[in-house]
Amino acid sequence: MSDLISSLDSAVADGSLLESSRQNILALLAGTTSPIAEQSINELIAAGEWQELNDRFYKTLAFGTGGLRGRTIGRVVTDAEIGNGGPNDRPEHPCVGTASMNFYNVSRAIRGMVVYLKQYLADQGEARKPSFVLGHDTRHFSRDFAEFCAKVCTELGCDVYLFDAPRATPEISYAIRALNADAGVVLTASHNPAHDNGFKAYFNQGAQLVGENAEGVIDEVNAIINEGYEPVADQGTLHVLGADMDRVYMDDSKTLLLRPDLMEGGDSKTKVVFTNLHGTGGHCIVPLLTELGFEVLTVLSQDEQDGRFPTVASPNPENAEALAMGIDLAESEEAEIVIGTDPDCDRMGVAVRNDEGKMQILTGNQIGSLMAWYRTKTFFDQGVITDSNRSRAVLIKTFVTTDLQRAIAEKYGVGIVDTLTGFKYISAKLEKYEQAIPADKKGDYRKLTQEQSRALRLEYSRFFIFGGEESYGYLGTDTIRDKDGNGAAVMFAELAAYAKSEGKSLAALLDELYREFGYHLELGKALVMEGADGAAQIKALATSYSENPPTEIDGAAVSRVRDFSKDDFEDVEGDAIPKEGMIIIDLADGRSCAVRPSGTEPKIKYYLFGKDAPSDDLSVSKDKVAAGLESLWSALESDAHARMA
Repeated sequence: MSDLISSLDSAVADGSLLESSRQNILALLAGTTSPIAEQSINELIAAGEWQELNDRFYKTLAFGTGGLRGRTIGRVVTDAEIGNGGPNDRPEHPCVGTASMNFYNVSRAIRGMVVYLKQYLADQGEARKPSFVLGHDTRHFSRDFAEFCAKVCTELGCDVYLFDAPRATPEISYAIRALNADAGVVLTASHNPAHDNGFKAYFNQGAQLVGENAEGVIDEVNAIINEGYEPVADQGTLHVLGADMDRVYMDDSKTLLLRPDLMEGGDSKTKVVFTNLHGTGGHCIVPLLTELGFEVLTVLSQDEQDGRFPTVASPNPENAEALAMGIDLAESEEAEIVIGTDPDCDRMGVAVRNDEGKMQILTGNQIGSLMAWYRTKTFFDQGVITDSNRSRAVLIKTFVTTDLQRAIAEKYGVGIVDTLTGFKYISAKLEKYEQAIPADKKGDYRKLTQEQSRALRLEYSRFFIFGGEESYGYLGTDTIRDKDGNGAAVMFAELAAYAKSEGKSLAALLDELYREFGYHLELGKALVMEGADGAAQIKALATSYSENPPTEIDGAAVSRVRDFSKDDFEDVEGDAIPKEGMIIIDLADGRSCAVRPSGTEPKIKYYLFGKDAPSDDLSVSKDKVAAGLESLWSALESDAHARMA
């Protein structure tokens, strides 16, 4: 150990190692009993891999409102980590480091949640064991981490409901509510690269942590600096969840279907290609769509659940390459749509056949807008929403999601609410609407049918029609409190069936929306900066925008700047908007942009927005708006590099 410390001191002295990395290396070695940690650190020191050590140790992975996320496999993998190897060519052991996803950080996270939850129940006067629902996706180490969390929870006196195999994140959210559990965790890094994993934390409403509960859990987790704990005498019970919960969840998902008649008619079945991208989506989506009357084909080579995601560069359905194999199958089988979901099936991307007979990929904004329009229109057609109750119906979107959805809401006279990025904020609205129903009217709310709960919300509160975010997350029910790729597949397949019944392509239907509500186009860009140095660059760039916002961009004057990191804002319902590192810039010519550091990836994100007034000549609008956004990005990119110089 003395030689190791001497090497670290020398590296700090010559500038090879950050002082924070040195401190965190020593803290980890003091707080872990695993011999792999010291062996790996010594290997990296001997190889002179100081940048790797900085990337692994420049910080301690902080528990945020979304939980934890980080590398579980390093850029440089040590022999100690490789060990005897693991399934799907992964190392035997996860990446050693305080800034990495490993048993050290997972232990801190789950134990901190247990400590907080026990105190929370005591404060509520409930003398009982806390209960957790635990799930995981197909990533490297996901099952290992889930079983480890189950062991820790039961040994610390909590009852646990652990899924028997990989499941979609939204099913865990649903199960928390269905089982009246106190909390939940999904071991997933969503659509991140294969080397990442994460710990996604939920509270008793089936939604991610917000407000006081988030602050309380964060404090408890970040106070833990070692892996050791003492099991309690009165331990919890482990329950295994499987096909029975799948059935209940899928039956609930079926209630999203507004017009079952669209699937009737034998030969007129809508043909859908689904690609699993090696994740959890196929477990429920394929049987769901088949039961609802769709003809479903799958990309066989992508059906296999494999944390390497071997057939794609990135398991992210918003990337065109991820849907390429699905599109090829759709072309050969003449399918109408392609649906793909990310590894934990909370995001959905699609491609649709246009009037030229070619497959056309839609953006998250376009997918969400089509579903928001269809569901709003259909509820009016069916007399569910009427002139007398439309003020109690609402669409919810994030600030960085297209204003086409605002135009749709305004045309139909229903509400539209903007939230910060993150489905936890949409879920917080759903909880608010649920709590607004008088207690003597709602009874056991979670046992009500969709029709019963909808009637109550339309009379006493607000009825949630649809919610979504531009990053391919959608929700059409309040029985789940997170974005739901399974439910999104049901809603979009119905939309495709509707378009087919009208003799239109979905691409043509989208153009009809543009002619009615105005052409809207959005462009998503990002600057990727990895590791310790990248994190510092991202922070400095975000600070620069806040301290020195632009007054002119791309020849257009800045008409308004909203800095969510320091200014106070309320939404249209009068609820305070929490502080977040995001700035929205409106230009005098109608274009706008938002800038925010990603909460889950090493990048700073740029959201660009352009629009044109309703017009029958869409080609002119499309060319004009697209050129304006490309020019805007060129100016923003140049400005960003100048700020970082």
